[in-house]
Amino acid sequence: MLKAIRKIVAGGIVTETAPPADPQLCVHTILQQRIRVLLGRALCIRHVDAGSCNGCELEIQALNNPIYNIEGLGIKFVASPRHADMLLVTGPVTLNMRAALQRTYEAMPDPKIVVAAGDCGCTGGIFGESYASCGRVSNVIAVNVAIPGCPPSPLRILQGILAAIT
Repeated sequence: MLKAIRKIVAGGIVTETAPPADPQLCVHTILQQRIRVLLGRALCIRHVDAGSCNGCELEIQALNNPIYNIEGLGIKFVASPRHADMLLVTGPVTLNMRAALQRTYEAMPDPKIVVAAGDCGCTGGIFGESYASCGRVSNVIAVNVAIPGCPPSPLRILQGILAAIT
C-alpha cells in the first residue's frame, strides 16, 4: 500500500485540465442577471388555484425539484400578493373564487404580471362558462401570458414565466 501511495505522490496529477465553460451554456447566471436588471431582486410569484383539478399544481410543484430548480434561477413562490411580482393562475375561475382572485390581483404592487396556466386558465377548458364558472382567467383579470396544455409540462410553465418577464 505504501508503495502505491509513493508512486501516486511521485507521479503527480496526470489528467488534463478541464475545458473552459461555454458562455452559451451558463443560462443560470445569464437568467439571474436578467431578472436582477428587470426587478432588482428575485422574481416572486404568487400562485392562485382558481378552481382547477390540481393537474397544473403538480407540474408547478415539479418546478421546485432538483431537476428544474426554479429557486436556483432566482425565481421563488411567495405566500402574499403584496410581495409578488407575478400572479400565476391555474384553473377556470369559479364563481366563488372570482372575488378572491380580484382581491389578490388588486393587492399586488405595480407592474402586475399575470400568467394563466393550463387549458382551463387559458380557455375555460372542459368547464367553460356556466352558472358556477366564469371561464378563463382573462374574463376576470387581464392576462399577459397564457400557457396552454392539460397540464402543461414544467418546462412549458418555466418558458411561459420567462416569456412574461421579457
